[in-house]
Amino acid sequence: MEFKHIPVLFHEIMDIMAPKPGEVFVDCTLGGGGHSKGFLERISPDGTLIGIDQDTNALAAAKQNLSDYDGRVTYVHSNYSNLDEILSTYAPDGVDGILFDIGVSSHQLDEKDRGFSYMQDAPLDMRMDQSRSMTARDVVNTYSEEELHRILKEYGEERWAKRIAKFIVEFRSKQPIETTGELVDIIKRAIPKGAREEGSHPAKRTFQAIRIEVNDELGVLERTIEVAVKHLKTGGRVGIISFHSLEDRIVKEKFRYLASDCICPPELPFCQCDKVSEVKILTRKPVTASNEELEMNSRSKSAKFRAVEKIV
Repeated sequence: MEFKHIPVLFHEIMDIMAPKPGEVFVDCTLGGGGHSKGFLERISPDGTLIGIDQDTNALAAAKQNLSDYDGRVTYVHSNYSNLDEILSTYAPDGVDGILFDIGVSSHQLDEKDRGFSYMQDAPLDMRMDQSRSMTARDVVNTYSEEELHRILKEYGEERWAKRIAKFIVEFRSKQPIETTGELVDIIKRAIPKGAREEGSHPAKRTFQAIRIEVNDELGVLERTIEVAVKHLKTGGRVGIISFHSLEDRIVKEKFRYLASDCICPPELPFCQCDKVSEVKILTRKPVTASNEELEMNSRSKSAKFRAVEKIV
């Protein structure tokens, strides 16, 4: 199917990341190449871009969409968890900008067989990198009731996590859960009727939690932010788009830590940690979509963008 991906917060990101002619930029979640095309236009004529994606469909689409910049883009099929190795190989002298667009892409949601969507019946998969072994089917059929409860509560912030975990375990004791449709039916039975009729789709939080677990999204994000800053040249920028509160909290706290001069307890008479500020924060509050963008792209509603600039 055609790869559709509308880059969120495009103009705001171009303004804050401020790509300039001759710079080296990295798109850690290349997708269809929407943000990267903007970077390439601005770092021309001799700037270069490293595009990373764990989804082979995304890479194929990006190569087509960025064909005008052949020879100036290095495509890397990998997860950005390998950023240290990737940048040590392809940009050993450092880079000027790094962008992360966290979470599932519009294309992955729309591609039925990937199993990301609770709106279409499909095999339980949810792998962003299809070479990985663990799938959503493994999570719902092999995790203990306690483990399921934990990830639904922690990653999905699901009010009915305990009941949903219980209903999943009861169903699978009779037969394996194979499809997204079966899982949605179980979730609907677990959540009381009144609660099902409130707010968003009743399966939304559970699907989010399982997807995060399958792809280790929060762990990868937390580990990679400091790696990204390490590979920046002085004056370089890291920008991160997140789509839910758990991701945004990690980004906010990690940026705040990297911008701090001292993390000693306040009761100490002098600093003993030797921590130095590595970045300055460019976005005191997260940047969100304008009304005009919300009208054009409903999936931008939950997008938040934060950025820092390296100062050492």
